[in-house]
Amino acid sequence: MNQSTFKLHDFFFKACCFEASLILVAIVLGWMAGIDPFAKLFFSEAALSHGLVGTVPMVVLFYLMEQWEGTSFQKIRRLLLETLGPVLHRRHWTDLLMLAGLAGLSEEILFRGVIQPWLETVWGIRIGFLVCNLLFGVAHAITPLYTVLAFMIGGYLSLSMDYGGERNLLTPIVIHALYDFWAFLSLVRTYKATRDG
Repeated sequence: MNQSTFKLHDFFFKACCFEASLILVAIVLGWMAGIDPFAKLFFSEAALSHGLVGTVPMVVLFYLMEQWEGTSFQKIRRLLLETLGPVLHRRHWTDLLMLAGLAGLSEEILFRGVIQPWLETVWGIRIGFLVCNLLFGVAHAITPLYTVLAFMIGGYLSLSMDYGGERNLLTPIVIHALYDFWAFLSLVRTYKATRDG
């Protein structure tokens, strides 16, 4: 295994470890706040189907952003292709699914399983919702536009958690994981096309 291949493998492993470590962060924060991060995570056919259907608008948004010719959108695409393209295009689709699943699970448990209910308890539902998703946007701040988009997506994920009347983290976890998986596959396809073309 040459040095560059090792670095790419190492990056993927570190990304998986980082995402998984967010669950530990959620557990510690939950312990500090007296919140069980997994209290609102349970299997429900309704929550699962809401998650599957709720992924469709996210995929449509992703497709529209890919088509948009604005400079800010081009900057995001170029940045993602340059940073993630070389790493992800070497991975099997099952690796991409695992990374997307880890990201969906860990980030939703942290942000909507601990941070949002904690902030809702302290500041009320509206401010808790807003601040949680501002933090979600900042955590994904690779460009100013990407930060705004992440804030909006975070809001969508927060709303999906309460869809159907009973709060369930399964819905935003499914949406987040499937959206990330779709984005990874699309990024790999585009990266391979630019290399071959």
